Amino acid sequence: MSVLTRLIPSPAAVHIGAGVAGDLAEILADQRISTSGRLAIVISEGSGAVLRERLSAQLPADAGWFPIAGGTLDTAVDLADRIRATKIPYDTIVGLGGGKVIDVTKYAAARIGLPMVAVATNLAHDGICSPISTLDNDAGRGSYGVPGPIGIVVDLDLIRTAPPRFVRAGVGEALSNLSALADWELSRRETGEKVDGLAAALARTAGQAVLHQPGSVEDDGFVAVLAEALVLSGLAISVAGTSRPSSGACHEISHAIDLLFPAKCGQHGEQVGLGAAFASHLRGDAVTTRALVEALARHRLPTQPGDLGLDIEEFVQAVQYAPQTRPGRYTILEHLDLSENDIRDAVKEYANTYTR
Repeated sequence: MSVLTRLIPSPAAVHIGAGVAGDLAEILADQRISTSGRLAIVISEGSGAVLRERLSAQLPADAGWFPIAGGTLDTAVDLADRIRATKIPYDTIVGLGGGKVIDVTKYAAARIGLPMVAVATNLAHDGICSPISTLDNDAGRGSYGVPGPIGIVVDLDLIRTAPPRFVRAGVGEALSNLSALADWELSRRETGEKVDGLAAALARTAGQAVLHQPGSVEDDGFVAVLAEALVLSGLAISVAGTSRPSSGACHEISHAIDLLFPAKCGQHGEQVGLGAAFASHLRGDAVTTRALVEALARHRLPTQPGDLGLDIEEFVQAVQYAPQTRPGRYTILEHLDLSENDIRDAVKEYANTYTR
């Protein structure tokens, strides 16, 4: 009997712990990712200077440092051009920073054709491992397929220096998997869309781990589990070849808020967490909705539109517009196809039922 398996793209190295960023050169050499020590290190123009001062003595002298400003497509293209222009034979690009730095670095690495290592300084979303770069462009914001990072380093000491809000946002991102998976299963039943069981298992494990993990973002144990969950979420996307395992109505609602109310939009993870709770309410799943609301509240994340600075009518507009942000994706929003009045009634019912 023949046994068929599939190769899964995954990082060659994942290191999560206190102080591990200081071991970056050794980690890359041990895994044969960068044996030359010629690293192109990307940092933000702001807080990146502090990171460079903190870590440069522990990194190879041949490393080049490339500050960037913003998370745009133009920034990523310019970064790739700047690295090429040095004529230095870098063998690895390292994104050292938050989500924008890592997304820009992933895109630039793909453009140049070099492996990329993500060194996360916050845990706001699952981009630390996903094969997607989310970048602002002339039309708003786009998602670009790229190779996933070949290495991931999450230094809990560096995470501690980020505002706690950025870590809490990662909690909302991980929890939203549970709603996204329910949407994916709904699409399987209603449209025949295929569900990748392995991708679903990885994403569900990530969401459930954060949902049931005791402690808070102040605890290293909890933050380590959150980091692992975000890595699993990114792997789920790689396995599925689509963001489906981690993105459903929850993300559609978040994207709509970004587009309609840019002055009010919060952290991505804050918005998708609330979107997941509301989508679960629309599905009539009171058990999951209650569990999500309680978890969001425990980690001081938004559970009501007002927590994001949105009134009921603004949130209704976002929900109504949400399906347009992902044409062709089937979620509870497309399934119910609610009128504006129906959405308003559902939002009010959710707000009244789960008010704190």
